[in-house]
Amino acid sequence: MKLSLPLIAAAAGVANAHTIFSSLEVGGVNQGEGQGVRIPSYNGPIQDVTSSSIACNGSPNPTTATSKIITVQAGSNVTAIWRYMLGGTGSAPNDVMDISHRGPTIAYLKKVTNAATDSGVGGGWFKIQQDGFANGVWGTEKVVNGKGRQDIKIPQCIAPGQYLLRAEMIALHGASSYPGAQFYMECAQLNVVGGTGAKTPATVSFPGAYSGTDPGIKLSIYYPVVASYTIPGPSVFTC
Repeated sequence: MKLSLPLIAAAAGVANAHTIFSSLEVGGVNQGEGQGVRIPSYNGPIQDVTSSSIACNGSPNPTTATSKIITVQAGSNVTAIWRYMLGGTGSAPNDVMDISHRGPTIAYLKKVTNAATDSGVGGGWFKIQQDGFANGVWGTEKVVNGKGRQDIKIPQCIAPGQYLLRAEMIALHGASSYPGAQFYMECAQLNVVGGTGAKTPATVSFPGAYSGTDPGIKLSIYYPVVASYTIPGPSVFTC
């Protein structure tokens, strides 16, 4: 079968559509691909918000365990590095995610006893960053055009200890029905030092924080044209 040029272009877009949170940058130093970040075997999305894989990825994209726990200073910024494929070194935006995959970027933390072994499934998650839709630009577009960099501030007022950091990008190009939205997320393993512990955040569960009927998960972003957007999940915890 001979494909038309529009179909070929669409197929090319799908080919580099997916993405992986593959490494974490701390203090300007990249910790290394899969070093302290549980990277998956495949760069495809999770679409079932009731699946345990919505926490830190997983089936059908099994993740690789890592023993490294990355020390970060409370109150500092870290950067989740996103790549279309593991080992990707191409030029942005094609090495990050197809620009048509528009949606929000979000980050959560969960305090755990052992960041290297905790599955992430269940309660304890609190949101620390989000970037949705403003002035005609989506959060994902900023990451794609910014060489795959998602900047995340670790709150100063949380208790010191081990945490999971869940960085997420949600693609809404197919979200007019459910399941349609594409959730991309991985978890990094952190040891947060220097936190004051002055505030205890309210928490949510994964799965549980999202519903397939949430206005930020089931919607058309093309027709009618989106004028405003409600980011799914709880409000952002602040100090």
